[in-house]
Amino acid sequence: MTKLELVTSELLGHLEKLSKEAKEIHWITAFAMKSGINLILPFLQEAAERKVPIKLLVGDYLFVTQPCALEMLLEQLPEAEVRLWKSGGVSFHPKSYLFRGTEKSHLIVGSSNISASALTRGVEWNLIAPTSVDNEVFEEAVNQFHTYFYGEQTIPLNRETLAEYTELHKNANIKRPISPVWSEAEEVEMTVGPAQPQEISEPPETYTKEISPRPAQREALEALENAMDEEYSRAMVVLATGLGKTYLAAFFADKFKRVLFVAHREEILFQAKQSFQHVHPDRTSAFYNASEKKTDADFIFASIYTLGSQYHLDRFEPDAFDLIVVDEFHHAAAPTYERLLNHFEPKFLLGITATPDRMDNKDVYALCDGNVAISIHFLDAIERNWLSPFQYYGVYDDTDYSAIRWLGTRYDEEELMQVQLQEDFAGKILAAWQQHKQTRTIVFCSSVRQAIYMSEFYRKNGVRAIALHGGSPPDQRKAARARLDTGELEVIFTVDLFNEGVDIPKVDTLLFIRPTESLTVYTQQIGRGLRIADGKSHCVIIDFIGNYQNADLKLSVFDKTGKAGVSNPIEPLVPSACEFNLDIQVIDLVKELNKKRAPRKEAVVLAYRELKREFGRRPTYLEFHLHANSDSKIVKQEFKSWFGLLAYADELDETEQGVWVNHKDWLIEVERTGMTKSYKMVVLSYMLLKGDDQWLDPITPQEAAPYFHQYLTEKDYRLKTDFSDEQGKRLRKYNEKAVSDLIARMPMTKWSGSAKEGLVSFEEGVFKLNLNPDKEENKLLCFWTKEISDYRLHSYFERKSSTPLLN
Repeated sequence: MTKLELVTSELLGHLEKLSKEAKEIHWITAFAMKSGINLILPFLQEAAERKVPIKLLVGDYLFVTQPCALEMLLEQLPEAEVRLWKSGGVSFHPKSYLFRGTEKSHLIVGSSNISASALTRGVEWNLIAPTSVDNEVFEEAVNQFHTYFYGEQTIPLNRETLAEYTELHKNANIKRPISPVWSEAEEVEMTVGPAQPQEISEPPETYTKEISPRPAQREALEALENAMDEEYSRAMVVLATGLGKTYLAAFFADKFKRVLFVAHREEILFQAKQSFQHVHPDRTSAFYNASEKKTDADFIFASIYTLGSQYHLDRFEPDAFDLIVVDEFHHAAAPTYERLLNHFEPKFLLGITATPDRMDNKDVYALCDGNVAISIHFLDAIERNWLSPFQYYGVYDDTDYSAIRWLGTRYDEEELMQVQLQEDFAGKILAAWQQHKQTRTIVFCSSVRQAIYMSEFYRKNGVRAIALHGGSPPDQRKAARARLDTGELEVIFTVDLFNEGVDIPKVDTLLFIRPTESLTVYTQQIGRGLRIADGKSHCVIIDFIGNYQNADLKLSVFDKTGKAGVSNPIEPLVPSACEFNLDIQVIDLVKELNKKRAPRKEAVVLAYRELKREFGRRPTYLEFHLHANSDSKIVKQEFKSWFGLLAYADELDETEQGVWVNHKDWLIEVERTGMTKSYKMVVLSYMLLKGDDQWLDPITPQEAAPYFHQYLTEKDYRLKTDFSDEQGKRLRKYNEKAVSDLIARMPMTKWSGSAKEGLVSFEEGVFKLNLNPDKEENKLLCFWTKEISDYRLHSYFERKSSTPLLN
C-alpha cells in the first residue's frame, strides 16, 4: 500500500477522477439523495458507456434515501446494478467507494454518503488508500462488499421494488418526518441491541480412515458416469439438502487432474476444502478468494466474488481446469457466474444444487445442456433412510396477521415487527420450544431486529443463544457454528443465513417464528435439520402457524402428492418414520382458510407477484416456469392458460383483455394440445419465426422441413430425445422428402385432426391456422402464441431429458 490521503471536503472531484480510470466500480453508502445523484451521474454514465461494471448498494435505514434519487439511477443509469439494503430498523452506516484499476486500485472509506453536501462543501473525513491491483486489503474490501451486495437483506432496484420502497418511505415520513441527516440519539433509539462479539473456535479436522460414497452419492455417481458415456460435457445434480452434494463432487473429482470448485459463500468453500481433503488426502488444495490467491494446487476453491472479476479470470487460461464444480447451481445464471462459465473450457462442468427451481432471470437448464443427471427429493431420501426422519409440531399463533398490511409479496416490516417484538409473543415461542426441543436449535426469523430481540429474550431466560444474520462477520458465524456443534450454544436465531450450503449435522431442532413467504426457501430451511448424525434419532420441527398468507399451502412441502393444504389440507402423506402433529386451532384455521379461498389459484398468483417484484416487470411464461416458487403445471390445471392466470390476477390491460376474450380458444389450444413429441411446437415455432405480419400465412411440409431438421439436430439433448428411434436415426442426416413426409404425417395431420372447432387445418398439402385477428390484435396474439410455444418446448425437453424423482 502506498501513501494515504485524507480528504475533508470536495470528495466529488476524486470520485470523478477515479471513475474515469476504473475498470470496476463498487460503492456502498447508507443513503442517497437526489442532490448527490445529480452530481455523480455524468461521470458514472461515461464509465457505463465504456462498459465498466458498476455496482451500487444503498441503504433504507430510517428511510432517509429519497425515492426520487433511486428513480434517477433506475432511469438514467440502467447499465448499473443497483441494490437496496433492507435494514429492518437496524443501523446501516457504511460509506465506501471502491475503484479497481489496471495498474492501481483505490479504496475510499469515510463519512460521505451520496448527497451534494457530503460530496462537496460539507465537513467530512474520507481516507483514500491507493493499492496495488491485487492488494489483500482491497480484495478483502471487495469480498466484504459482495457479501453485503448479494446478501439476503438486499433487493434489486427495479420498478416494482421502487414502488414498494416509495410507499414505505411515504408512510415512514407521515409517522415521523425525517431530515436528510440524523442524530446520534436517533441512531441509538432505532438500533436494537449491539452485536455480540465471539471468539473464533473452529476445531481442526483430522481424518483417520478412508471415506466411501453413501448410497445416494453412489447413485448420483453412476448417473454422472452415464452422462459422460453419452458424451455430455455438462450436467446438473439435484440432491436434497443433507445428501452430501459436496462429497459427491469430491468423489467425482477423482477422474480429473485439475479441479475448480466455485461458491458464493466462504463457509461453503471452507467446508468443501475439508470434504475434498478427506476424500483425497494426498492431493493439494488451496483457496482463491479475498485473502489467498493460489493457482498451483490440484483443487482450487474459489469465491465467485473474487474469481468472477475479469481481472482475476484473465490470470487463468481457458483450459486451466479439467473439472469445474459450481455449488448451489441455481445461482449460476447471475452475470458474475456467466463471465466465469464463458471464460473457462473444462472437460466437464458439474452443477450441484438442492433447489433447481429458483433461478435468476436466465435458463439454468440450458447451462448444463439440458442434462439433469439425477434428482432426489428429501421425502424420498427419508424413506430410504438417507436423511433423518422428523417430528413436526404445528403450533397455533394467535397473532391477527389480517390486521397487518400486505404489500403484494410480503408484510409491512414495521407493522410486522410491532406484533413480533413483544414479550407476550416471545414468551409463547419460548414455552413451545421448551416443550418440544431437543439439544441444538436453529430459529428462522422475519428480520434482523426479531432475531436480536429473541436472542436477548432467550438469554434473559437462561438459554445460551446468539443472533446471526447476513451482516455478521464470517469469523463470528464460523465460531457460532462450532459452539452450537459442541453444545456450548443451544440456539442460533437467524434470518435466512442457513438456507443453503452450511452443514451442522447435529442440529436436531428447527423453530419457525416467521410467516412463510417462499415455499422453496422453507424447504431449504427444513433441510438444515435432516442430516444424519451420531446420537440423533430425528429432527423436531416447531412451526408457528397463524392466519398469514400461505399458511395453509406450506403443508404441501411435506406431501409428495402436493395436495396437502389443497384438497387434503390436514393430513400430509409423510414417510412412515415421521410424525405430523397440528394444534386443534391450527386444524380449524387451515380448514377455514380453505373454505374462504381457492388455495391453489392463490398460491400461483402469489408466486407470480413475487417473481414480478423480483424482475421489476411481468415475467414470461418460461421465466415463471424457471424461476417461480410454484409448479408451472398448475397454471394449465387451474387457469387453462398462462394468459388465463394473468386475467384472473387482473394483470391484463383493456387491449390485452380483449385479445384474451376474443382468442381464448386458440391460446388454450396451444397450451393443451398433446405432445408425445415436440413436432407440433417446432412447426409452430417456424411459423412464428416469420414475424407478426406473416405468421398466419399457410405453409407446406417442404417449406418447414429445413428449420424442423435444424432445430431438432442442433442440440444434443433434442436429437437424443426426438430422433432416438430407428426412424429418427435415419433422419439425422438431412433428407428433404423424408423430413417433409414426417412433418405431414405427424404434426400437421395430427394437429388438424385434434384441434378444437377447426382452429388448425391441413388440406391438400397446406397447413393453416384458421385465426382472424384484426390488425391491432395480430401483433399481440403472435407474441402471446410464441410465449406459450417457448414454454412448451422447454418444458417438454426438460421433462424428457431429466431423471424422474426416485420413489
